[in-house]
Parts: sequence; C-alpha cells; structure tokens
Amino acid sequence: MSHVIALVDDDRNILTSVSIALQSEGFITRVYTDGSAALKAFAENPPDLGVFDIKMPQMDGMELLRRLREFSSVPVIFLTSKDDELDEALGLAMGADDYIAKPFSQRLLLARIRAILRRQELAKSDAIAPEESEPELLVRGRLAMDPARHKVKWAQKTVTLTVTEFLILEALAQRPGVVKNRNQLLDVAYQDDVYVDDRTIDSHIKRIRRKFRAIDPGFDAIETLYGVGYRFEEQ
Repeated sequence: MSHVIALVDDDRNILTSVSIALQSEGFITRVYTDGSAALKAFAENPPDLGVFDIKMPQMDGMELLRRLREFSSVPVIFLTSKDDELDEALGLAMGADDYIAKPFSQRLLLARIRAILRRQELAKSDAIAPEESEPELLVRGRLAMDPARHKVKWAQKTVTLTVTEFLILEALAQRPGVVKNRNQLLDVAYQDDVYVDDRTIDSHIKRIRRKFRAIDPGFDAIETLYGVGYRFEEQ
C-alpha cells in the first residue's frame, strides 16, 4: 500500500513540484497551503508523514507541530531557512524527525522520507514480533545507541538526533579510533544515490557535537583530522 505524504507550504510552486516528484515515486500526496487546514485534516485522517515549511503566515510550521503533537506522533520533516540553527533546534526539541534547509534537492527529500518511513516500519514490526532478533545496543563508554528504537544516550542522558545524524554517529562509533572520511560517511547517511556536497558532513558533525555539548559541555569524543576525516574516541 502506498504511503501518504502531507505537504504543508504557502508556496504553491513548491507544493506542486514536490507533489509531482513524490507521486512519480509511488507516494500519495495531500497538499495544504496553511497550517490550520492541515491540522484539521491530520486530526480527521492522518498521513504517514508530513513535510512542513516553518515560515508560513497565520499558523507557522512550529505551531502546527506543537498542536499536532497533542494528539499524534506522525513523523514530520521540517523545511527550514538555510543555516537557521534556531529553527532546527526548536523543531527537533518539539518532536520533528528531521529537517532540510531550503533550497533543497527533491532527491534528498525523497531519501529522507524513505529513511524515516523505513524506521517507522521497523518499529511496527518490533511491536508485532518482539521475539524476533533486532540490532544490538551499541555501547562505547558513555555513549549508548539503540538502532532498533533510534535512541541515543550520553552518560545516561537522552540526545535527540535526526535520522542522518544517527547514521553518521553510528558509523563512527562502530569502530572507535578508526578514521572515516567524508565520502564514507556520505555513503552511510545517504543510501539512495542522492548527490550531496561532501561538506554537508561537516555541518552534520557540527550539529551532533552541539547537541552532545548541550548536556555535556566537555564533549570531545568526535575528533576532526583535517584533510582526512573524523573518528570517534571512546570516553
């Protein structure tokens, strides 16, 4: 059965182009130009995933997510202004699953949507058949990662990571001390043959560090080797 993706953006051009791209990949789309209409529709007939623009008149994406989380855990991807770190931090804290900065590649958005839906399917299958084997916990010193439930803890404190950030950190933590270059991390994080500039990894690493330092200012487990890549040092 095709997944239903809800697109909420006041820019009709974006709604049209993204909707066409998703439909060509087999998704069913519902489009909304304002948050109020989207919220009402979500309550009556929830989609499988929502893509929200943050900057919208009347009810913006943040308010829409806040109200949605009162009755639904449907996954949400935010479209943010480029390099708007405040939007990203607030959105993730409120329960968004991922974010993409405008202007964005439609192929990148498709890859993120597929990654989140795969995670949702895994979670459902775990609930239905808990006796089946699942990925083991990854524990490296103070770091604990639960791939099956997409949960991360540092010194027993929860750290909220996006799908992409989780995959990058997991790749580094699997082999402490081993250097991973940007291309290797891109292959892990973007598995759907999406073109992404390798400097994107630098931005993800920066955000991962910032999230860990929010609970541990001394966090320095991810080391940069300039001109080479990154490695995780167990602490």
